[in-house]
Amino acid sequence: MTDHDLARFVVGLPKAELHLHLVGAASVPTVLELARRHPGGGVPTDEAALRAFYEFTDFAHFIEVYIAVNSLVRGPEDVEALVVGAARDLAAQNVRYAELTVTPDSHVTTMGMPGEAVAEALTSGRLTARAEHGVELAWVFDIPGELGLPSGERTIDWVEQHAPEGSVGFGLGGPEAGVGRPQFADVFARARAIGLHSVPHAGETTGPETIWDAVRDLGAERIGHGIAAAHDPALLAHLAEHRIALEVCPTSNLRTRAVESIEDHPFATLRDAGVVVTLGSDDPGMFDTTLQREYEIAHDVFGLDREALVDLAEASVDASFAPDDVRWALSAEIDAYRPSTATDPSAP
Repeated sequence: MTDHDLARFVVGLPKAELHLHLVGAASVPTVLELARRHPGGGVPTDEAALRAFYEFTDFAHFIEVYIAVNSLVRGPEDVEALVVGAARDLAAQNVRYAELTVTPDSHVTTMGMPGEAVAEALTSGRLTARAEHGVELAWVFDIPGELGLPSGERTIDWVEQHAPEGSVGFGLGGPEAGVGRPQFADVFARARAIGLHSVPHAGETTGPETIWDAVRDLGAERIGHGIAAAHDPALLAHLAEHRIALEVCPTSNLRTRAVESIEDHPFATLRDAGVVVTLGSDDPGMFDTTLQREYEIAHDVFGLDREALVDLAEASVDASFAPDDVRWALSAEIDAYRPSTATDPSAP
């Protein structure tokens, strides 16, 4: 398969994206617009300088840059611009459904936006995403781990008061080292009590025990990243048996130095163990990637053929928290696209 044929096949494949952060999804042009709108925030206003700004030395450096870019999101209009921009970029890749991670505490506490205004901006952006780009968005609200338990409590307070339509999940992001998962158990229990699914990050830059903590203490139904599970056969077996999916983001792991090289990524080990693996782009604007590119890497580096790429797309739908009608429709589209079942002889 030539590069052109692969790109054509992947862009035509209907897809779902489950691991995508609102701020990190902002493309370079969007961030430049925000930086020029709000100068003096420490984010370059020149394109070349901004791209250099995104050359991370390690995960801690990535968090510093992420916080700086988040400081540009100062009003509800900025939040809505991020949502609509993300939907536009997703539509260009034939992504039909996405669960977009939003960090309300960063907007409300750090930047001083009214809580209700953030919710209204998300709702407005979601409606525009559907009407103008044909993308169905859902929300996962996460705790910035570097701000600790007080942020977790503020986050669930906001969710209980303001969660807009389309809210499906509750997560925990930011650094893992020094941010124990068990301390957030009560916060996650409150989230589950109002019907949100537990989707914390774990096992990206720390070991398997962080994933065990997420499962045991936070009731994780999916794990953000989770690549450290490759080092624990018992954990792999548990994830496979209980169908706890991993949101794997290969380029992200490479850019933050969680893996030394893309060839060292444990993607194949996870799948070979029977774990449900989905592909995500995480922070595509910062990592210079797309979900399209992650599927191409799955082919080029990990050796997946067209049927296996379709399996990946179906796994994302199955692991999603989409409404039944959205799930069924998207699954039917993906199955019709499968090379072994496609009836159109001109189909890729």
